[in-house]
Amino acid sequence: MTVGQIIEGLEQSAATGEAAQVAARLVFLKWALAGSGPATAQAARDALRERAAQCPSSAAAQAFVGYLQQATRPICRPAGRRTRGARPQ
Repeated sequence: MTVGQIIEGLEQSAATGEAAQVAARLVFLKWALAGSGPATAQAARDALRERAAQCPSSAAAQAFVGYLQQATRPICRPAGRRTRGARPQ
């Protein structure tokens, strides 16, 4: 299923608020896990370039686009613990 088809389906949803977020999250996970290729930050950027992602109108479609935007950002890993040799004396 393409991002255009996904957004088209979400545009038909009358869900708002938390229900829209849940619907968008479910579809995002399906996109990420069942897509034709790996779900990378570049794949999310490519998806955001599709025409359907430019002006979503329903709350669910807007939330889905928001998840795609979040997927383009790098994940910051927490500061690691110091190794034994790095302890101050």
